[in-house]
Amino acid sequence: MAASRRRRTAAVAATLAAVALTAGLTTGCAAVDKALDCVQTADAIADSVTELQQAVDSASNDPTQLDESLDSIDKNLGEIGDKTDNADVGKAVDDLNKAVDNVRTSIRNGDETPDISPVTDAAGELTKVCTP
Repeated sequence: MAASRRRRTAAVAATLAAVALTAGLTTGCAAVDKALDCVQTADAIADSVTELQQAVDSASNDPTQLDESLDSIDKNLGEIGDKTDNADVGKAVDDLNKAVDNVRTSIRNGDETPDISPVTDAAGELTKVCTP
């Protein structure tokens, strides 16, 4: 399942990169740079979400993986939030932040296998809005 998710993530990232490069022909370089930054960061977040899914699956073996995956998502969200002034991207980042916070709260409350579907959904929405 993780392999198919990685392939799908790679396909989405490649499509978004192609759209961003095509948009560069009709818009300025700055817009393309921002779009590529968004795509690259969204792709990094998708990788982090995949790692989070794997961490949840193996939480009994190494519970620290959950925190590391969530920290990685937080770091990438900070980067994309700093690089964009797009309202849709900002909302997607906020939604993903809330989903990550909810997972952290679940873990603090003793849930070793928290529901991460809101994180996955929010990351998918971020990927959608990271188009030029």
